[in-house]
Amino acid sequence: MFGWEFPPHIAGGLGTACYGMTKGLAYNDVDVLFVMPSASGDEDQSAVRIINASDVPVDTVSTTVDEFLGKVSFVHIGTNMVPYVDPQEFTQMVEEERKRQIKGFRVQYGQKYKFSGKYGANLMEEVARYAMVGATIALQHKDEIDVIHAHDWLTYLAGIAAKQLTGKPLVVHVHATSFDRSSDDKIDTRVYDLEKRGMEVADKVIAVSELTRNIVINKYGIDPSKVVAVHNAVDFSGRQNLEVERNVPDKVVTFLGRVTYQKGPEYFIEAAAKVLKKCHNVRFVMAGSGDMLNRCIRHVARLGISDRFHFTGFLRGKEVQKMFALSDVYVMPSISEPFGISPLEAMQTNVPSIISKQSGCAEILKYALKVDFWDVDAMSDAIYGLLQYPAISKLASRCGYEEVNSLKWNNAAAKIKRVYEAAINHE
Repeated sequence: MFGWEFPPHIAGGLGTACYGMTKGLAYNDVDVLFVMPSASGDEDQSAVRIINASDVPVDTVSTTVDEFLGKVSFVHIGTNMVPYVDPQEFTQMVEEERKRQIKGFRVQYGQKYKFSGKYGANLMEEVARYAMVGATIALQHKDEIDVIHAHDWLTYLAGIAAKQLTGKPLVVHVHATSFDRSSDDKIDTRVYDLEKRGMEVADKVIAVSELTRNIVINKYGIDPSKVVAVHNAVDFSGRQNLEVERNVPDKVVTFLGRVTYQKGPEYFIEAAAKVLKKCHNVRFVMAGSGDMLNRCIRHVARLGISDRFHFTGFLRGKEVQKMFALSDVYVMPSISEPFGISPLEAMQTNVPSIISKQSGCAEILKYALKVDFWDVDAMSDAIYGLLQYPAISKLASRCGYEEVNSLKWNNAAAKIKRVYEAAINHE
């Protein structure tokens, strides 16, 4: 299994999903070798064996990106890709990196490459090098593996290389697509090409929701017969319900996620302004960071609700749990959300949740309130209802808690195992 991150060092939901999935697969008698670019050594290996790509010398000799990609029939990688910086910074980084990209790419036989494992300036270069190291690792373990599983576009090249050099079937897992990260006319064509190539070469494609499955089929032209939707679950083992002290009497409504276009933060702000016209004993929190943060701060100031609105910056681990423990309502107004783990985490902490109909988890959650992301009137009404009517709030809290605790990774992993078996048997 090729992944880019694994707890406790994560930047988003992908690492968390990989963790729960590998534990679920272990429960279903599947042994997993998990390859990541840069392991820290403190990862939980109770259910998985982690291979640190930074420790593996390269056996495939290539002097340039082009030569390596030519060997395994890849699409060409042009410039670097930095997902979470503003356009001006991105342009500047790309220009600086372009000048040294091909010239600087040298991997000699037996050389180790130290990966950052981050989503930084050299991301595309790391993706290409990771594919080379991934191919080496796959060859080393050829006799003990039955199937290759690659998560998201960052690892698709590694998955393709491993398949080409070992002949083992490839399963790619689509947690998000280019169309979830930006609008149709602004997608990064290089990432789209990597995604499409990975899906085309794969024997099976797993999508995290029917919503994502439809995008894979319609936007990437992938054969529907090989695309399977398997909804994510949440691993709540080891989580503690934190007791937190509130220093304010007000109700708290929380947005938690990347502050980017895809997550719909401005719709949350508009809904907040409408709620604050009706009730004053409420505070709104935007927890997270991203390229729209400054714009959102200005938006809040323009609406004159700064005294009722708080920005926390990026939260991780216990901080996230503490934020949920402080919340009375959680809102996920995503414009496009392949699945969406955070509402499940909120509901597990007894926080009633409002989610957009444009999210994958809306397919399976009965006890989250659902609104269209653009309908700020419906969103503000839902927030107001949960704040002002205790009976509705208690029902959503109690039933939501029971619902998410029934979504087990063991069950999702059993479906993934069946996908593996179908790929191995060429079904």
